[in-house]
Amino acid sequence: MAAELDSHAVASDMIDFLNASPTAFHAVDEAKRRLRSAGYHQLSEREPWKLQPGNKYFFTRNHSTIVAFAIGKKYVSGNGFHIIGAHTDSPCLKLKPVTKVVKAGILEVGVQTYGGGLWHTWFDRDLTVAGRVIVQEENAGSVSYSHRLVRIEEPIMRIPTLAIHLDKTVSDGFKFNNETHLIPILATSLKGELNKVSTENGPVESGNQNDGKKANDKTGTSNTKHHLLLLQLLASKLGCEPDDICDFELQACDTQPSTIAGAAKEFIFSGRLDNLCMSFCSLKALIDATSSDSSLEEESGVRMVALFDHEEVGSNSAQGAGSPVMLNAVTRVTNSFSSNPNLLEKAVQLSYLVSADMAHALHPNYMEKHEANHQPKLHGGLVIKTNANQRYATNVVTSFIFREIASKHKLPVQDFVVRNDMGCGSTIGPILASGIGIRTVDVGAPQLSMHSIREICAVDDVKHSYEHFKAFYEEFSHVDGKMVVDI
Repeated sequence: MAAELDSHAVASDMIDFLNASPTAFHAVDEAKRRLRSAGYHQLSEREPWKLQPGNKYFFTRNHSTIVAFAIGKKYVSGNGFHIIGAHTDSPCLKLKPVTKVVKAGILEVGVQTYGGGLWHTWFDRDLTVAGRVIVQEENAGSVSYSHRLVRIEEPIMRIPTLAIHLDKTVSDGFKFNNETHLIPILATSLKGELNKVSTENGPVESGNQNDGKKANDKTGTSNTKHHLLLLQLLASKLGCEPDDICDFELQACDTQPSTIAGAAKEFIFSGRLDNLCMSFCSLKALIDATSSDSSLEEESGVRMVALFDHEEVGSNSAQGAGSPVMLNAVTRVTNSFSSNPNLLEKAVQLSYLVSADMAHALHPNYMEKHEANHQPKLHGGLVIKTNANQRYATNVVTSFIFREIASKHKLPVQDFVVRNDMGCGSTIGPILASGIGIRTVDVGAPQLSMHSIREICAVDDVKHSYEHFKAFYEEFSHVDGKMVVDI
């Protein structure tokens, strides 16, 4: 019973993290809060770094990627980095730069698909918006612009399905057009625009609107790109006027909270498990593996977590895993303790990356989709993912190290390879392994409904993942010291 309660304690903590993180921006903000509480000091990439062995630091990029690290008290320049990498983004519907759509007397919000979502799961869900806003602020006659996070808690939008009476073919398969059918309803024109059927600029059909900047005398706003009602909702949350909103980067979000569920309370039902589950477990593992005064006494390396944005769309951005952000961090730490340029290459070769991204659990209704000898199950522990074509970066050396750590702590481990007659997804693992030259293993907790608006994983696997990651930080130097490769 004690182990079961412990599993639920870790899972409950993750539920809090998930419910605080409707977007990548909010996930990073929550990670910052937790790191500060654990004694981590924030750095700026725009300033010089003054680092000390035994201290703990973090920095953010674009407020959607965060890197945190703790320097061992026995660290010297050229020693390795023990890294867990995950990602903060998930498939979603992002609001377009121009969101105002009016059709048939209905106010709709223009969205674009982000990543490979199961978009049919977004129909008939109670939706809201969250993200970041650029707000104009005036103080003593001086104008400045600030980045502000925003989240409207209550459901304000919905994407309704068409009644079966009007689509008799729906029983043969639900087919829809992502551009014309996947548009959330915000309000009716009658109620939504202050009892006006149309704006001063005239009715807007299918997203076309007047590009003029002349202020609307009746609404008090010059913004013609978005519905006044949406701007008013955002302004109310931000404590500003609608015209103070210069621009925003928002996404549609499900309002149903994450929860521990199932008849035996063994599951987590939530959106964004891919990949906030791995983000949470790696972050908590780093914090707890560096929390005591003695935790870094014997550490000769650097313990690091790197949570990237834009994995779901290929990682090719200034804050994605395809950017130099992680190499920049390794370089700056290494160079902070020595001016010898050759030590960076040594540090990379002594380093090791755990690429942590959720894995496909065996689905009881589609068992034929898994290779017979590689069928990860819920509650079965972290899954080591292997692909001969390097869609995952795992090799025998990197997987052996990870298994040895599990064995020492009596943690379960599973294996996954995709069937030869099916395509294989990928992760940040091959991107970082090839871009930096770092040894990498690809792992992930098993889940069902990946890329749905509501996903499923097991409470026990959250605990297994957290404990495995924590053991990795504490044990890697010892296990790696026994490996004889490339000698």
